[in-house]
Amino acid sequence: MAKWCVVVGTISQGYRVASGLTANSPYPQGTLAMQLPHFLSRGFDLRPYFLGTLNVAIAPKHFQMVNPEITLELVSWTPAHGPETFSFSRCQLTWKSRTFEGWIYYPHPETKPLHFQKPDLVEVLMPKIEGLQYGDRVQLAVLTNEIQLIDSEDQ
Repeated sequence: MAKWCVVVGTISQGYRVASGLTANSPYPQGTLAMQLPHFLSRGFDLRPYFLGTLNVAIAPKHFQMVNPEITLELVSWTPAHGPETFSFSRCQLTWKSRTFEGWIYYPHPETKPLHFQKPDLVEVLMPKIEGLQYGDRVQLAVLTNEIQLIDSEDQ
């Protein structure tokens, strides 16, 4: 049986490309809105979630996706660049004593040419969480058989 491991993190501002909220994005509707039909055609439904990622900074730890529940190989979702591989692992985010179910969203860096993501920043897909703001502290629970949490000094 899978076990949960909890790490404390801080909600941080990302590139705002997934949601389409950045001013100079080449994807004004947001990458997740563009990816949604491609994911859906492969059996993964993002419609219950806000089409933007929450970025949870977990330093001094970082994470490694080791055995994700879902991997979608080489998804051709835009003509702007080649196909990308995405992995997803279930997670839980707790904020102000409320727990939300969602997914870790992991675009594989070897297939994601345009945006580098720091290894201590976890992108998560959640339902819209009213009131959550940058700087808020949260608890992120990950499945230990799918995600490895590593202390930075252990590298």
